[in-house]
Amino acid sequence: MSQYDVESYPPLFRQPSIPFAISGVDPIEPTKQVLDSDPLPTIDLQSINHEQLSDACRDWGIFRLVNHGIPVTLLNHLHDHASKTFNLGFESKQALFTSPIAYFWGTPALTPAGVALQRGPHAQSFNWVEGLNVPLSLLSLFKAEDSLLQSLRLLLEEYGNHQSRLARTIFEAMAENLKMSAEQSEGYLSPSTGLLRLYRYPRACSSLANQAWGMDVHTDSSVLSILYQHEVEGLQINRGDDTWLDVKPIPNTLVVHLGDMMQIFGAVKLQNISCLLQLRIQAPVQQTTKICRSKVICDDSYKSVKHRVKLDKNKERISIGYFVFPDENCVIHSSRYKPFTYADFRAQVQQDLKTIGFKVGLPKFRLAE
Repeated sequence: MSQYDVESYPPLFRQPSIPFAISGVDPIEPTKQVLDSDPLPTIDLQSINHEQLSDACRDWGIFRLVNHGIPVTLLNHLHDHASKTFNLGFESKQALFTSPIAYFWGTPALTPAGVALQRGPHAQSFNWVEGLNVPLSLLSLFKAEDSLLQSLRLLLEEYGNHQSRLARTIFEAMAENLKMSAEQSEGYLSPSTGLLRLYRYPRACSSLANQAWGMDVHTDSSVLSILYQHEVEGLQINRGDDTWLDVKPIPNTLVVHLGDMMQIFGAVKLQNISCLLQLRIQAPVQQTTKICRSKVICDDSYKSVKHRVKLDKNKERISIGYFVFPDENCVIHSSRYKPFTYADFRAQVQQDLKTIGFKVGLPKFRLAE
């Protein structure tokens, strides 16, 4: 690794032998290897098979998406610009990316503003990852004189538009499977919440190859997450107990994860729903809040997949994730969970991260049996 590359990393990443870099991290256990075939179910966006989609949501919580309509040239250019951006000096990235694009490192746990959360006493010391948090609704506000960053913004806007299209199409197919009308599902997927995360994971030196994680075990809080992997593998998904499968990067395909919110939505049989407009008078300002209320029976049949990222011994890894969420004020009612909005859920997750160091997620809202 050249001195230029070294200086692009956060200082702690340049000293892999420091003791606290691996404290509290369990050794990486052997994973089940899948040879000669891709284990993930595959969904063709151009001709969605609803039965296969339903099976993938119930049995896997993840699937590979083909014929997604994103030009290969866009994927390649975006990866190239992301790589060049990450190769800027560490201090330069901190100065250039504050708002609306935020630079982070050491943890993927961020506030809504993109600021890294200080995690509690039981957290892993840090994750070997750095990234850019890109809220798509604010991306037009990002101004840069540098031609590389100007081009990156344009590529992110184009890519974000494609991802919004994909998320709507996939969610509409899922909603159809769940017998949800357009009115019923209106608040469940809010394109204005869409954000991109660009990640870079360093190459693992020999002393860390079996101990450090790019990202530890978690589920996503989103409705849907759509991941683009470029050549270097690292994503692993849990298939129950201690079985982990490598999700290999396959050219011109995307990987779709179901998040916690999709587990809620996918687990329900809607009985009735109404969307109300609640007018809150806060003199001198009138604020209108949309609240979606649903009465549901829940059996958690769809899965929010547990996953993690391991480091590669030979190459750094760059991936790009798209995450989309419900309307913040969409109130979800379930026979198994306390009523909550996505804003409630996010606040609880962040509180848990700060106090105990890890995400509890949906079990925090589950009613006593």
